[in-house]
Amino acid sequence: MPIHPGMVEDLAAGTRDLYAQTEERLLGIIARQLAAGLDAPGWAERKLAAVQALRAASQAVVDEAGKAVTLDVFEAVAEAYNTGHRAAVAELGALSDDGRRLVDDVTPNAQAVDRLAEQTATLLTDRHRSILRTVEDGYRDVVAQVTATPLLGTGTRRHATQDAMRAWADRGITSFTDRAGRRWQLTSYAEMAVRTSVGRAATEAHARTLTDAGIDLVIVSDAPRECPLCRPWEGKVLSLAGPDGRHTVDVEHAIEDGRMVRVDVAGSLDEARRAGFQHPNCRHSTSAYTPGITRLETPDSDPSGYEAGQRQREIERHIRRYKNRAAAAVDPEAKRQANAKVRQWQGAMRDHLDAHPGLRRLRHREQPGASNLPEPRRPATPEQVDAARVWSGDDRSVRAMTDDQLAAAERSGLLDQRARDRIAAEADRRDLDDLLDRAVPGGRLADDLTGFSDDELGRLLAHADTSDALRIAGELDRRDLAARLPDVRTDLVHLSDDQLAARVREAIEHGTDDVSVLAAEAHRRDLLAAYFPNGTLAADLSQVGDDALAWCMQYANDEELLRIATEMDRRDAVPLPPPAATGDAVADLLADRDALADAMGNAPDPEGWGALADDAAWAQELAAAIAADAARGVTAETARQVTRAEARAMYDEYVYRQMLAAEHDLNGYLLNKKAQVAGHNPISLFSGPARIAYARASDELKEWWATHGRLTQAEFIEKATGQTQRWAAGARKAESDHQNKR
Repeated sequence: MPIHPGMVEDLAAGTRDLYAQTEERLLGIIARQLAAGLDAPGWAERKLAAVQALRAASQAVVDEAGKAVTLDVFEAVAEAYNTGHRAAVAELGALSDDGRRLVDDVTPNAQAVDRLAEQTATLLTDRHRSILRTVEDGYRDVVAQVTATPLLGTGTRRHATQDAMRAWADRGITSFTDRAGRRWQLTSYAEMAVRTSVGRAATEAHARTLTDAGIDLVIVSDAPRECPLCRPWEGKVLSLAGPDGRHTVDVEHAIEDGRMVRVDVAGSLDEARRAGFQHPNCRHSTSAYTPGITRLETPDSDPSGYEAGQRQREIERHIRRYKNRAAAAVDPEAKRQANAKVRQWQGAMRDHLDAHPGLRRLRHREQPGASNLPEPRRPATPEQVDAARVWSGDDRSVRAMTDDQLAAAERSGLLDQRARDRIAAEADRRDLDDLLDRAVPGGRLADDLTGFSDDELGRLLAHADTSDALRIAGELDRRDLAARLPDVRTDLVHLSDDQLAARVREAIEHGTDDVSVLAAEAHRRDLLAAYFPNGTLAADLSQVGDDALAWCMQYANDEELLRIATEMDRRDAVPLPPPAATGDAVADLLADRDALADAMGNAPDPEGWGALADDAAWAQELAAAIAADAARGVTAETARQVTRAEARAMYDEYVYRQMLAAEHDLNGYLLNKKAQVAGHNPISLFSGPARIAYARASDELKEWWATHGRLTQAEFIEKATGQTQRWAAGARKAESDHQNKR
C-alpha cells in the first residue's frame, strides 16, 4: 500500500504530551513559588533568594523528561519504520501470519532505525540545556515586573503576577528562534521534530523494502490541495536508487516475459525530497510502479485549494489563540472579550468552509495547545483488517489468509460482490486442493473411494486419467446398485464420510435421524473397503466368511461372481468320478449325467435355488418331493431314464462338447476357405443337415467326423432314449453318403 508521512504523524503525540506535561509541571512549580507570601512585605527579596531551590526542582523535572523522551522517540521511530516496511510488503504481496509476527517482533534494519531515533533524541535533548536558564531568567523577569508595577501605580501585585504568568504561558516555558527566523515553543518544536523523524522512518522503510525486493521505480500520488514544493512531482515516476534528473529507462513488462517497456523517470526520490517533497504535513505518497500495468494519469493542479487550506490553518491559529486568552483571563471582562473573538473567528471559519466545499472542518485543530494533531483513531477490528485485505489485495493476498480470516472478512459486512466472489473462488480452490490431497495422495488415486461423496468423485473425474476414471465410474455404479437394495438408504449412499459423521452428530444431539440406520451405512462402507480394495474384489477370498461372500455377491460383477462361486465350490467340494471316456459321445454324456445326479442326491432343481431363502423350507420341500416320487413308484433307475424333452436339451451340450473337442484336436481348422470368407459360425457344422455341414467343413474336420462321428438331433434322441426316431435313419444315410464321397 502507498505510504506518506501523514500516516504516522500521530506517533508524535506521545512526545508532545511529555513536553506539555513537563511545561505544565514547571509552570506549576514557578506559580507556587511566586504565590507563596504574595502579600507579605519583602516578597521580592525572598523570591530572589529562592532561585536555587527553583533550579533544583526544575532540574529534576528536566532530567526525568529527558529519559522519557528518549525512550518515546526510539519507540515511535521503530513503529514508523515497521509501518513503512509493512506497507511495502503489502504492495509486494500480503504478509503471512509468520511474516507479520516477524515484522512486529523484530525491527527491520535496526541500524537505520537507531540512526534516525538517535538524531531526533539528540536534537530534542540538546534543547534541554536552555530550559533551566529560561526558567531562571523568566522567573527573575516576573519578579521584576511584579515589583515595578505597584511602584508605578498601574496595578496591584496580585494582578501583575497574573498578567506576567499569562504572558509566559502564552509564549511557552521555552521559546527560541531557529536559523530561518521562526520562533518556536518547545512543545511545538518537539512535536515537529518527532513528526518529521517518524515520517522519514516510514518512507525510508517503504523505499528500502521495495529496493530489497528488486523494485526501483515508484509513482507519486495526486494529493488534493498540493503545495508549490510538491506540485512538480505529482504523478511522476521516481527512481529509488537511480541518478538525479530526467531520464528514460527500459524495463521488462511485469507479466509478459521478454517484453520491454520504456518509462520516463522524473528523477530520484532523494532529489525530490531535497526539493521539498514529503515535507512535514505532506500528504503525498509513493507506491511501487509496475511496468506495463500502472497507468500514468495527469494530476489535477489545485493552487487555489492550497491557498484556501492555508487560510483555514490561519483561522484555526486565531481560534486557538483567543481560546488560550479566555482560559488565562483573570477578570470577567477579559474573558468575555476573548470569547467574543473566538466566536468571531469561528464565524469566519464557517464562511470560509461554505466558500470552499472541498475543505473539511477539523475541530481538533481549533483546540488550545501546541499540537493540532487529531485524536488517536480507534483501531480497526480484526474483521475490518481482514475485509480490507480481501477488498484491496490481489489473489496472492487472499491465498495467504487463513480460513478463519476469510470467514471474519465475510462477517464484517464491508465486502462488495466482487470481494465475496474472490473469497468463494479461493474457498473452492482450497476445497479442491484438500480433496486432491485426500483422494490422490502422492499422485495416486486412493485405494478406498467409499469415503468420498458423489460430488467429490465428480470433481475428481476432471483430474483423473483413464484408469482412475474407470475406478471412479465403478464406485459410482456400485452406489447406484446399493441404492436399489432394500436395506440401504438412498439419501445416505451418496454422502461422504464427513457428511455422514455430521449426520450422526446431529442425530445424537437433536434426534433428527435413526442412529442405527446411520451406523448400518457406515458398516456397509467398512465392508466394501475390506472386501473390495481398489474397487475390485479382494484377491484372496480364503479368509472371507460364507456370509460375507454371500454379501459380496450383490456388489460383484460377472467375473467376480465366478470367483465367489469357485471359492464356494472349493469349500463345499463334492467328490465326483472322472469324466466318462468310453469313446461313445452319447454314452459319455449320459454317464456324466448320472454321476452328477448321484452327487447331487435329491437336491432341488437349480432353477429354484433362488427361492430357497432358508434351510428349513428347503428340507421340507425336499422331503415332500421324495414322498411324492415314492407314491408314484419312481425308483432311482426309472428316475434316470431320459425323456425326449431331456434328450433335446442334452443335444445342445453334445454339440458344444463336440465342437470344443474338434477345435482342440484340429487347432481350430473347422471351416473351409469359402465358409470362412462367408463368415459362418463353426458351431453350425455340428448340427443340422449333413449336406450343409460337409459343404462348409474343412477336410481335417471331415476326417475327424469319420473317427468320432456326427449325430443330428434325431439320431441323438434315438440313441439317448432308446426309442426309434423317424428322421434318424435318413440322417444316418445322408451321413454315410457324404462319407463315401470322400
